[in-house]
Formats: sequence, C-alpha cells, structure tokens
Amino acid sequence: MPNPIRHVADRSRFEASVDGHACHADYRLAAGVMELTHTEVAPAVEGRGVGGDLIEAALDHARAQGLKVRPLCSYARHCMDEHPETAALRA
Repeated sequence: MPNPIRHVADRSRFEASVDGHACHADYRLAAGVMELTHTEVAPAVEGRGVGGDLIEAALDHARAQGLKVRPLCSYARHCMDEHPETAALRA
C-alpha cells in the first residue's frame, strides 16, 4: 500500500492525505458487518491508486477484526469484484 492510510475509528473512516488532498473511505458497522458506504478521492490525485489503497486498508481491518463486508459503495464493490480473494469477506 504505497499511500499511507490511517483508520479514524471515531469518524468511521479510513483517510489519506496525498499531496495535501484529503481522500477517504467511509463505513458503518452493524451486527458484525462493515458496510462500505462511500469512497472519495480528490480529482487532483485520481488515478494514483489512492481509492484502492483506502479499500484495501478497510478490507484488511475487517479481516483482522473478524468482520464481514457489505460493499454499498460502487467503487468498493468494483474493487471486491476485481479481487476474488476477497469473496470470503462478503456479507
């Protein structure tokens, strides 16, 4: 994961700052399921893998916490569809 990602649990999000641009992936927790609700990457840093890094961090966290994942965000869903190894995480 080349972009440094931090988990901000009290805001239910994973964040990155890339060249001064804030990017994030939001989630909510319910009954052992992490619902990925929104991913936002600043237009100035699109195409640099930031969104994928945010989702990867969220999936790593879910795996470590024993959570299932429901990708409500279209980007998160796309990432999981593109990586069949994440299928076991799906709620």
